[in-house]
Amino acid sequence: MENSNVFGVILAGGKGTRMGNVEKPKQFMEIGHKPIIVHTIEKFVMNPTFCKVLVLSPKQWIKHTQDLVRKYIPNSEQVVVIEGGSTRNETIMNAIAYIEECGSLNEETIIVTHDSVRPFVTHRILEENIKYAKEYGACDTVIPATDTIVESKNNQFITDIPDRSKMYQGQTPQSFKAMQLRKLYQALSDEEKEILTDACKILVIKGEKVHLVDGEVSNIKITYPYDLRVAEALLGGME
Repeated sequence: MENSNVFGVILAGGKGTRMGNVEKPKQFMEIGHKPIIVHTIEKFVMNPTFCKVLVLSPKQWIKHTQDLVRKYIPNSEQVVVIEGGSTRNETIMNAIAYIEECGSLNEETIIVTHDSVRPFVTHRILEENIKYAKEYGACDTVIPATDTIVESKNNQFITDIPDRSKMYQGQTPQSFKAMQLRKLYQALSDEEKEILTDACKILVIKGEKVHLVDGEVSNIKITYPYDLRVAEALLGGME
């Protein structure tokens, strides 16, 4: 079966500290009477290309996440909740290890990694991620930068103002051939691992190509309380 090698990997490791003083991680906060993470999982489950959707969660929230999946996702046997790692990239490595344990890891295995708090990802974005990951080995979802980007090396004075036409804002998904990503990650030094903020940088450090996928302005990441209000408004516009 051609689809058996494409896995959704939803990264739900965040603690939501920027939401202010909230008891639960932001992915469990509700928009449109459903937790944010449920909206995100639904987008993946609706796409028939994914053989499995892996949700990586902090250990203490695994059961809660499993309960939500059972409650809201009709064909929930396709969704597997497993423990994330201490960093974003270690979490992705946990997902690859799980795929390997299942006997599904080979040179062609694709992982589509996505923030659990980006519930407005579209079918087109997911399809293009799968397509370009198969074709190029890696891709990243981006939108052109709308604001001028200002660089300051000392956080006090401007050191550079790059040409905005060459600047993009990164979103997710970021998608990869899983074995290639793991091999490159394992080849990094501890110092290189320290500076990683996302998985695409692994390939950039190692001189590998990462293809761009057009994102959407609406593919927002819900990080701050203000974003919850924007998300409610976006949901209202879609109903």
